[in-house]
Amino acid sequence: MTDDNQDDDAEGLTYAETGVDIDESEAATKALIGAAGEFEGDYAGLVDIGEQYLALATDGVGTKLLVAEAVDDYSTIGIDCMAMNANDLLAAGVEPVAFVDYLAVESPDEATSEAIGAGLSEGAKRAGVALVGGETAVMPDVIKGLDIAGTCAGLAPKDAVFPGEAEPGDAIVGWPASGIHSNGLTLAREAATRDHDYTDPFPPNPERSIGKELLTPTRIYTDVLGPLRAAETHAAAHVTGGGWTNLTRMGAYHYEISDAFDPQAVFEFVQSEGNVSDEEMHRTFNMGTGFVAALPEGDAVGVVDASEDARVIGHVEEGDEAVSVRGLTLA
Repeated sequence: MTDDNQDDDAEGLTYAETGVDIDESEAATKALIGAAGEFEGDYAGLVDIGEQYLALATDGVGTKLLVAEAVDDYSTIGIDCMAMNANDLLAAGVEPVAFVDYLAVESPDEATSEAIGAGLSEGAKRAGVALVGGETAVMPDVIKGLDIAGTCAGLAPKDAVFPGEAEPGDAIVGWPASGIHSNGLTLAREAATRDHDYTDPFPPNPERSIGKELLTPTRIYTDVLGPLRAAETHAAAHVTGGGWTNLTRMGAYHYEISDAFDPQAVFEFVQSEGNVSDEEMHRTFNMGTGFVAALPEGDAVGVVDASEDARVIGHVEEGDEAVSVRGLTLA
């Protein structure tokens, strides 16, 4: 993707200008963690229970809910909620086993709850976890519309958890995203609705609406855990908020990406409609690659062979903490 086709006369959107400043968000998160005390784990909190770790992750689906509300289709939101939690556990080397949800609503609606529940059920099937309960809260003085979040529990033998630190010389194996997933929707919504409605045909595929395209559910990467555990995996990353800078969560190294997966058409649409720069796109979205892992080159070959759609997309180098991808350097 390049800036060549962008309209220089139109104001280019940034994530911060649409209301989400990633740097401020990370600072607030660090402040919360600092006040609450240190905990073990990055993508998931790890609790020592003897021979295993119990891992917990919690997340929601963000402003993707506003797209669902606009097109009155909540059927995939539950999948997203499951994915955002299960994928974080998988990035730690933990197998997700159980999930509880929390649905907060302005006023109860049976059809909406049923659609969300169906999505949660489908998400649980894809993740291979048990739905073990949940809570619905009616809070008209607090909630406008609805919000959903969940907590996923997982288990892992202590020697199965990824160390969490890449090593120079490691290959980076990647898996493709299913689309925009559940991050950056504040920017994507603003761009997509500048000159369109959610119900308008999606230009690259007029048989689908723009809203339906934005609601494409987040891929759940349960299938990557087996191959990664069978290898000497040093670290993994779920590419979420912060886009490609998520790779630096695997350690303060230089990540050279030479063969990233192509972005789906929805990213080109958002970039064009919002006149968004290449750098802003890669700092906000997964841009076609949803999950990565760092491991020795020899092990990477085995992981790719054991995976349906994985490939080596780059490697880890000594150097300043940054990600180089498609001619950009993201620090």
